[in-house]
This record gives sequence, structure tokens and C-alpha cells, in this order.
Amino acid sequence: MKALVKAESAPGLVLQDVPEPEVGINDVLVRVTATGICGTDLHIRAWDDWARGAVRTPLTVGHEFVGEVVEVGANVNDFAPGDRVSGEGHLVCGRCRNCMAGRRHLCAATETIGVTRDGAFAELISLPMTNLWRHADDVPDDVAAIFDPLGNAVHSALKFRVLGEDVLITGAGPIGQMAAAVVRHAGARHVVITDVNPDRLAQSVAMGVTRAVDVRNESLADVQRELGMAEGFDVALEMSGQPSAMHDIIANMSHGGSIALLGIPTEDFPIDWTTVVFNMLTLRGIYGREMYETWYAMTVMLQSGLDISPVITHRFSHRDFEEAFDTAADGRAGKVLLDWTDT
Repeated sequence: MKALVKAESAPGLVLQDVPEPEVGINDVLVRVTATGICGTDLHIRAWDDWARGAVRTPLTVGHEFVGEVVEVGANVNDFAPGDRVSGEGHLVCGRCRNCMAGRRHLCAATETIGVTRDGAFAELISLPMTNLWRHADDVPDDVAAIFDPLGNAVHSALKFRVLGEDVLITGAGPIGQMAAAVVRHAGARHVVITDVNPDRLAQSVAMGVTRAVDVRNESLADVQRELGMAEGFDVALEMSGQPSAMHDIIANMSHGGSIALLGIPTEDFPIDWTTVVFNMLTLRGIYGREMYETWYAMTVMLQSGLDISPVITHRFSHRDFEEAFDTAADGRAGKVLLDWTDT
């Protein structure tokens, strides 16, 4: 089968023939129809310091996908050929304390498709039946293909109560944009998103933000006064990994405010711990999705009117992956999809 592979320890990816995956007795074989390009994939293609430390070549990359079941293992009785599915990209051990307690998203022995084992940028992928999510009929294919990053957004956005609250989002990339739509759908009053990329700030307006703020030109203190906010933001979602964004958050939170941290900094940096302590702020790290409460929440919100389709800005054939990756990397696109049906 064709797959997009990190073939050697060097920048770049190649589209090449690889063996079809094996299907164990508890596994499901899926024919991939569409995939989404993630920041992780861009890191692997660029072969930066993180990628060199995390990935062993050769590896089929990718973890955002939708497809159709074509074969099931002997022990599988709740999936059947023809089912439309996506996959939870974190494979857990099932036996540690957290797994046994139902907290599988906290498993310390997690494997990740497209990073530590072969991924979804291929014609076929085999996954354990416990890692598959069957899509509702009314979820569009393009949206189903990005359930993985939507899950990051939902996990972050719903970690704290947002109904009637004022929410600050730092980082207007695709996940920040989706998080803005989620908190708006969940009843937030004001949703303010910040960035320095004018294209992504403009895209955020289509996702329902109250204000899209270029922090090079405007201060959050001024925005608060404009919106009539007397005490600061109640909830913040840090999606950028930038030290300046974290400093802005801490300086503009209400007393007792809550901060969800999804963005990954490239290096250590100091923060104002005095304000964190005296203002009694709550900081919570976010990773992946809760299995499978987040997946359920994504589905029912889409069925009740959540629209994230504006975040999808480009679609390419998988054969044009170089152009697709360049588009995703230039900072102006939203989500970029690859079509795997034109084989």
C-alpha cells in the first residue's frame, strides 16, 4: 500500500510502498479516506530537535484521520465493514493504575500513532477496537477527519466551567480557533483570542470570537475596558506555547481564575508565581483527549449546532503532500486535509 513515510534521519517525507498492516484478533483494519496535517507532522517533516528525540525511522506518519472499516479481528463484534470511523491516537497499556481506574488518558505507558508506531497517512491503518470511534451519520467527513485536534480543543475548553464566563484564548491556530467556537457554543459571554498572525486572527472571527486581538497593537487591559469587564478573565486557554502569552494571561485573570495549558513551550521560562499564589489561580495541563468522554462531547456538540468547518481552509490529494505541508507550515492556513481516495 502507499504511505507517507519518514524514511531516514533527515528532513522530508516520502510517499512509498509499504507492507499492509497486520490485523490481530482484537484489531480493526480501516481504509483511510482523509487525513489532517498536524503541527506534530510538521515537526517530523522538518526533523527538528523534538522529532529527532521522539521518532525512530522508518515510520509512517500522521494521526488525524477518517476512514471505513474493511476487516475486523476474530474477537471484534461491535464494528463491521462499512462503519465510518476515526481513531484515538493514544494507545494505552490497559493495566496501570490509571487505566484500571478508567483514567486512560493519564496512562504513563502511552504509545502514539504516527510518532512511536506507524500512523494514518496511508491507505490502510490497523488499530485495536478500543481505539476506534464510530461517527454519527450527520458528522461531515471533513470534520470527522479532524476529530483528534477538535478533541484537544474540547478537552481544553471544557476543563473549566465557561457558561456565562469571559474566556481568553492565546494562540489563534486551528486548535485555538476551534476552542473559541466550543466555548461560545458552551455559553461563554465574551471570547477574546490573541495572536500576532493577521490571517489567523481574521479566521477566528468566523469562529465566533467577540474580539480578535493582535497583541502587537492592542493591550488586553484596553480590550477589557472596551468590553466592560471589571475583574479580568474567568477562564484562559493557552494554546501558543509562547512565554509572552502566559505573562499576558496571568496579568489579566480575575482572582480565582482558571487556566488550561495546551501549548508546548520550546524552552523553560519564568512566570509571576506571586500573582498566581495571591490571586489563587488554577493552572491545569492538558494532553490529548479524555477517553472517550471528549469524543462523546464532540459528537453531541456538532449535532446541536457547533460548526467548526470554517477552520478547514485547504484540501489536497495525498499525492500533492509537499504542497499541502508547505501550505500548513506557512502560518496562514487553517486545517489542511489530504484526500486518500484517489489512489
